[in-house]
Amino acid sequence: MIGYKAGMRFSGQAEPSFNAQVFATREEAEVAGNELMSRWFVPIGFEVIQVNQEVNYRIDNGRPVRIDKS
Repeated sequence: MIGYKAGMRFSGQAEPSFNAQVFATREEAEVAGNELMSRWFVPIGFEVIQVNQEVNYRIDNGRPVRIDKS
């Protein structure tokens, strides 16, 4: 399954850092990246990449929410 992740960029770090959140759309991953940037002061930006991983998060009311698989 194709998903999307937002990776945070930090000063002095060559590659972005990713968490476990995988979204169904690029737009959702961008919302998640922007939401995280609004709470953290250390990242200098973020990028969204396409991944071959199972979607496990969605955006609800502007915030990432884990998808319950049970």
